Amino acid sequence: MRVLMVMFDSLNRNMLEPYGGTIAKTPNFNKLAAHSVTFENCYAGSLPCMPARRELHTGRYNFLHRSWGPLEPFDDSMPELLNHHGIHSHLATDHYHYFEDGGATYHTRYRTWEGFRGQEGDAWKGIVGENRSPEGFRNQCDGYAESWEHNWVPQDFINRSYLDQEEKQPQCRTFEAGKEFIHANQQADQWFLQIETFDPHEPFYTQERFKKLYPHEYKGGVYDWPDYRPLDERDTPEDIVHLRAEYGALLSMCDEKLGEILELLDQYDMWKDTMVIVNTDHGFLLSEHGQWAKCHCPFYNEVARIPLFIWDPAAGIKGRRVTSLVQTIDLPATILYQFGIKLPVDMEGKPLQPVIEEDVPVRDAALFGIYGGQVNCTDGRYVYMRSPVNEETEIFQYTLMPTRHGGRRAFIHNEELKKMTLEKGFPFTKGLPVMKIPYERKVGQSSYQTMLFDLKKDPFQENPVRDEEVENRMIGLMRKCMIENQCPEEILERYGI
Repeated sequence: MRVLMVMFDSLNRNMLEPYGGTIAKTPNFNKLAAHSVTFENCYAGSLPCMPARRELHTGRYNFLHRSWGPLEPFDDSMPELLNHHGIHSHLATDHYHYFEDGGATYHTRYRTWEGFRGQEGDAWKGIVGENRSPEGFRNQCDGYAESWEHNWVPQDFINRSYLDQEEKQPQCRTFEAGKEFIHANQQADQWFLQIETFDPHEPFYTQERFKKLYPHEYKGGVYDWPDYRPLDERDTPEDIVHLRAEYGALLSMCDEKLGEILELLDQYDMWKDTMVIVNTDHGFLLSEHGQWAKCHCPFYNEVARIPLFIWDPAAGIKGRRVTSLVQTIDLPATILYQFGIKLPVDMEGKPLQPVIEEDVPVRDAALFGIYGGQVNCTDGRYVYMRSPVNEETEIFQYTLMPTRHGGRRAFIHNEELKKMTLEKGFPFTKGLPVMKIPYERKVGQSSYQTMLFDLKKDPFQENPVRDEEVENRMIGLMRKCMIENQCPEEILERYGI
């Protein structure tokens, strides 16, 4: 048995043809859907990037105990567990957050790994002084007005000057490395390969041949990196069409690279004994709900409800769509189960084989959110977004790894660490005490109103509903999931649950 995971970042499921997308052409996602099971109700858990990847390793929600950060010493890591059971795990990635202070411990859980530089504002190529802002790089239509002064924006344009050919782009190099692993090991057994690209995460930078697939009128300058903000007077209809086209162009590149992997599976007849998982960490708002991007706004389904495709050779089911509610935390459980490995006692995720085979539900509710923001819960029909009701309640991060996302990824500030106490910990910390660090940052998302949506009547979440009976039931499901996650008492108090 082998397991191959192809993971994208910020993949908006509504842009994919198998999920009804009409803007982008995704023939290889179509081919994948015809050869696998397509999940209709897969939700993210902890957002954004590294919290989602902690869940991919541990099968546990991250966002109720801490924000962005590394794996913890007490965490059960799925790739590491595979290694301990004689399964070779390999990671090929250009997701540069793995290699920063706020990541750092993830990639080394794989037996072998390869990393490729240059995505987004990766601190990669060194250009000093005035040359950091080469002529023509700065956007002429103010699209970067809020973010240009951050170091990673000029750094990204410096990186781009070294990525002038398609084969130099990090995504291409990542998929070539994945293909190399498959070529070398297609006759071997007992391995897990994770091919993971940062694309189609912003900035939507790709080559001209993909852009030509999306002809449109646009007279502005370079603009492929929307700020995390609501739409305002700067956002003309032309700009919105342009940004969607730029995303579509990068998605077409992702689709082509996925196709190269599918062709290898055909060439080596690997479908018969290789589980294939194609997934993402979260979606991305492309002006829906009057918003760009994520994290600053409520996690509408364009962000939280994510695409997932799984081919299980044991079941042999092709072209089926399943509706049972599943989450990212279920993927490590599914992979361990596929290799016959007993799940760790602290893993909250459920193996998805019963869903694949018979669409048997494995959960009645799913939590998702960002630390300090709204806590969200869905039962598959309703989505309940609950904001803090007791904002004066002090909350804490519980960790032994005091690094985070902070402008650039960095250590938690000394002034905050001075207020740290050492606490007994939780059952999932396996007897280890943890640092209890006051969290003093304001999360803008928490200021939105509490909302309840009925997806059956309002699939695009345009009109929140008021239904006390349903809201109370969703609060009960939310509380149940939070307590099962060993949620800190002050978090329950903060949200009035």
